[in-house]
Amino acid sequence: MSARASATSPATAQGKQDTAGARRAPRLTPRATILGFIVFVAAVFAVAPARAYLDQRAERQRLSQQVSQLEQENAQLQQRIDQLHDPVELERLARACLGMVDPGEIAIVPVRAGSPLTPPNCD
Repeated sequence: MSARASATSPATAQGKQDTAGARRAPRLTPRATILGFIVFVAAVFAVAPARAYLDQRAERQRLSQQVSQLEQENAQLQQRIDQLHDPVELERLARACLGMVDPGEIAIVPVRAGSPLTPPNCD
């Protein structure tokens, strides 16, 4: 063997000494301390915007559901308006709900004995 091959480098010799002796705690350099502090401050300042973003996203989803529900309700109401503009439907409602008759007709309302008169359901 050559002298070069058997010689140990100072790093290797130090590594052997570390394993043989007591283990040292990892050293915290000033650069690592500053970096850790910057990361901590960034994390603290990122919490509020993240929470606001999540709150706004939930609010947006709730409002989107409300909009779709109201659009569906508007479509139903528009359909009912269209029905009420139909003369046949108006005549049916006038006869059933208001008891109206055409001129010359006679309205007959059957009433059972002992039961109260109940108005028709005109929704």
